[in-house]
Amino acid sequence: MDSMSMEPSLYTVKALFILDNDGNRLLSKYYDPELYPSMKEQNNFEKNVFNKTHKADNEIAFLEGMTVVYKSSIDLFFYVVGSPQENELMLMSVLNCLFDSLTQILRKNVERRYLLENMEGVFLVVDEIIDGGVILESDPQQVLQKVNYKSDESPLSEQSVAQVIQSAKEQIKWSILK
Repeated sequence: MDSMSMEPSLYTVKALFILDNDGNRLLSKYYDPELYPSMKEQNNFEKNVFNKTHKADNEIAFLEGMTVVYKSSIDLFFYVVGSPQENELMLMSVLNCLFDSLTQILRKNVERRYLLENMEGVFLVVDEIIDGGVILESDPQQVLQKVNYKSDESPLSEQSVAQVIQSAKEQIKWSILK
């Protein structure tokens, strides 16, 4: 093993994906372009991970030279993938943040149907947690605040585009003033 692969890196997350209970992809983001460059390779990797984990009670797996942490809920499987030497606790904090944030956005209905109905909110949550493989946030309350979600308001999907843009402008203005 060369010394470069053991150097600490901010690029912690190699991939994140959500599969349904049949192993079909609902969402995926690959942050390392060299890991699985083609869609076919990504799908094969996801099928392999699903086949090895969907009946297991573990939370961590080491597959194809990668560290995989995962969690299931009703008919969904959530996966976060890191390099083989990656700290499992860091990956698990990303997974828990994703799951807890989605639990709030989906109003505790973490199921395939509700996830698909609120996909734009799911993408916003993922983008607030991870950017290019770098972990930005691991606190679900901070993520929800950044995507401007309040539990007593209407779901994110019912906000107009103008409301989202206005909220983003206000957040940028306040961050510049600080």
